[in-house]
Amino acid sequence: MAQVREVGLASPFVWLARGHADMRATGYAGSFYGALFALMGLGITTIYEVKWQLTMGLVAGFFLVGPFVCCGIYWLSRQVAAGERPSLVASLTCWRRNPAGIGFFAAIITFAMIVWARVSVVIFALFSARDFPTLQGVLKQIFAATNLPFVGVWFGVGFVFASLVFAVSVVSVPMMLDRNSDTMMSIFASVKVLWTNPGPLYLWAALIVLIIGASLVLGMIPLVVTAPLIGHATWHAYRDLIG
Repeated sequence: MAQVREVGLASPFVWLARGHADMRATGYAGSFYGALFALMGLGITTIYEVKWQLTMGLVAGFFLVGPFVCCGIYWLSRQVAAGERPSLVASLTCWRRNPAGIGFFAAIITFAMIVWARVSVVIFALFSARDFPTLQGVLKQIFAATNLPFVGVWFGVGFVFASLVFAVSVVSVPMMLDRNSDTMMSIFASVKVLWTNPGPLYLWAALIVLIIGASLVLGMIPLVVTAPLIGHATWHAYRDLIG
């Protein structure tokens, strides 16, 4: 088991600052991966508006591909930390250092997403006072005053699911990429990281939700910058948290 360090409450802001420094040091090469995330987000939105039945499969594909795309951002930060010249070309195939481990982790995250989607439907059926919402009125219908019991249960169960996924993924992929460790050992280390540093890590989770959530609300395009920022910062979180 990897050694886990304790960090201060302000560490997430330090990680963001270091992530921004890495973006500059790499000539904003990570924006290539940010553009991929933005395109995937726009693709999901477009499919939902045209053929919503296919959205689930597309989102599942997003979760399967996501960890491999993130590897490229982590690799760029790893090159900077090693004093090497950052290479976007080299980062494109860095996942080949540990394809089995990263692939298995991607499958676990995808399975968790599918389970959460099914649980959401069950919660809606049991607690919602409204019919299943249409795309045009989804927010108004879900957050109506008569639907507050559903909102409370949905957010409560969602927080548990999100905490579980966050716990297993805080440092898993950077660790698999950097140390070639197997999936389960990386997940155990990641869970221990959250257990040891609940305050800083939940603050880090809140910052990720705020930054990425704002990017989604603003039409996906900000992901070109915010996604690599979070990716580079996550690398520094891993370096600080794992001895």
